[in-house]
Amino acid sequence: MGAIRVKRAFKYRFYPTDAQAAELSRTFGCVRKVYNLALAARTEAWTVRQERINYNATSAMLTAWKKTEELAYLGEVSSVPLQQALRHLQTAFANFFGKQAKYPRFKSRKKSRKSAEYTSSAFRFRDGKLTLAKLDQPLDIVWSRPLPEGAQPSTVTVSQDPAGRWFVSLLVEDPGIKPLPATGTAVGVDAGLDHLLTLSTGEKITNPRHERRDRTRLARAQRELSRKTKGSSNRNKARRKIARIHARIADRRRDTLHKVTTRLVRENQTIVIEDLTVRNLLKNGRLARAISDAAWSEFRSMVEYKAHWYGREVIAVDRWFPSSKLCSACGTLQDAMPLSVRTWTCGNCGITHDRDVNAASNLLAAGLAVSACGAGVRPQRRTPGGQSAMKQETPRREP
Repeated sequence: MGAIRVKRAFKYRFYPTDAQAAELSRTFGCVRKVYNLALAARTEAWTVRQERINYNATSAMLTAWKKTEELAYLGEVSSVPLQQALRHLQTAFANFFGKQAKYPRFKSRKKSRKSAEYTSSAFRFRDGKLTLAKLDQPLDIVWSRPLPEGAQPSTVTVSQDPAGRWFVSLLVEDPGIKPLPATGTAVGVDAGLDHLLTLSTGEKITNPRHERRDRTRLARAQRELSRKTKGSSNRNKARRKIARIHARIADRRRDTLHKVTTRLVRENQTIVIEDLTVRNLLKNGRLARAISDAAWSEFRSMVEYKAHWYGREVIAVDRWFPSSKLCSACGTLQDAMPLSVRTWTCGNCGITHDRDVNAASNLLAAGLAVSACGAGVRPQRRTPGGQSAMKQETPRREP
């Protein structure tokens, strides 16, 4: 197979001048304001007049808003990010009416992501230098990795995270991604908390528990924040300190997942995972923190898009498939298996199983059956003992 062309976003950190930071911060505020105004207008039109307003109508409203004395400042920033905010709102409503998302929410000044998106008409990219509209000089970008040769960004997104770091993301078309040579190997992957991943080969990948490593430091910073006066500069500094700790945790977690998923995709032709509903699992108050730290959803997202790029196959087995309680040797289903049981012996064939390795082996067998026969794994909502068949991977309470 030849190379495929995919859209890829390359994210870099940059260091703006004081003037650039002020202009971009003002743009972020205008983007948020336009989004909220358009959302309010669309909501009112529907609730009062049962009328649907589309992007063209809100774009006309934006022109009118700029002509008012109260909102004249909207005309002082680049118009492209404001138009892009309206397009994003249109997409949010399309997802809502398509029953793919909840109703769009208003953007909060303190909690919403600070970002602005520029299309090709609002930036100039030449000789490795990026200049945005309304800025008088190029951004000071740290080019940590090269863009594909000859690539020209179609959109540029500038953002600032809660820790105060500035990032620019360039969306380009990468023509150089080539499928990897076929390996003929397949692996079942069981996600857990005691171990981040358990493979059907018997290998267990350690769970780094990034959040736990910084928990004491984070708790101390949060106590310091609670003692600061609201609205003071010291409180803002304390908030930034907490945000930097969270950013450090997220960066390390993402780095670990990238390394693990890249290795799985390179070594295996078929990867079988479990179709977990992480949102529902997070309702378990005892395990929510550990599940969030394991980032199962992010792992699945990474392994799926990398498999698509490199010609691999990812199979998701039904979440109700009792992989932990099914003997991988003889197929006998155990009546009950408390979460405290990490090894067990099959009463039928007498083989002793490691709970996680057995689950990964069962996932692999089920996934290969799906691939060969095109038939899904039959959901088994309840076991004979009345317990949910959905596997939970750890009996321990996270401290």
